[in-house]
Amino acid sequence: MTTPPTATTPPDERTRPHAVALRAALASAPVIAILRSTSATRFAEVTDTLLASGIRAAEFTLTTPGVLDALREYAADAPPGLVLGAGTVTTPAEAQAAVEAGATYLITPTTSTEVIAEAARLGVPVLPGAYTPTEILTAWRAGATMVKLFPAATGGPEYLRAIRAPLPHVPLVPTGGIGVTDAPAYLAAGATALGIGGPLVGDACEGGSLAALGERAAALLDGTRR
Repeated sequence: MTTPPTATTPPDERTRPHAVALRAALASAPVIAILRSTSATRFAEVTDTLLASGIRAAEFTLTTPGVLDALREYAADAPPGLVLGAGTVTTPAEAQAAVEAGATYLITPTTSTEVIAEAARLGVPVLPGAYTPTEILTAWRAGATMVKLFPAATGGPEYLRAIRAPLPHVPLVPTGGIGVTDAPAYLAAGATALGIGGPLVGDACEGGSLAALGERAAALLDGTRR
């Protein structure tokens, strides 16, 4: 007889190949770079720069016009070592469209059990957004691979530390308002990885300096190693 999963026994979807690849990427560099812009035309160049700097996980947000085409084109010839996900996924239909375009993991802004279930059906990891202990545990028990603590800056590293005390088995990825220099404090408080958008990417998606992006990425990764 098969024992049903509990809060401390991950369900099958957390051990599938895409989940293994995601965990390996974040073990190497505990950062998910969030790409959000008014256009996705430069997402490929930005992602290449991030990967060259050592960041191995990128999130193409669905609120960006043209993002599914950009995701499909990049995923078709994605460089080795990169895990490519879709963010701001709010419905099962969006989840399916993102995976069909090439996303190998999904990130949501809320604790949507419908999207979590769809991710499991599609066989990809999912990181639902949650903030309170109830939301976090609900997301985990519903099948989250990790839980995106959002918006993280509201409570900062001390809130993360407080949440980790009663829920040490839930891998948390603080996201929202985290600066490049904030990484050491969040990791010391127990973060599995960090989701960072604007402070890391800056204006690179709008035509800004890719060299400056590479410098920010290098500084961020240096902080994660302290």
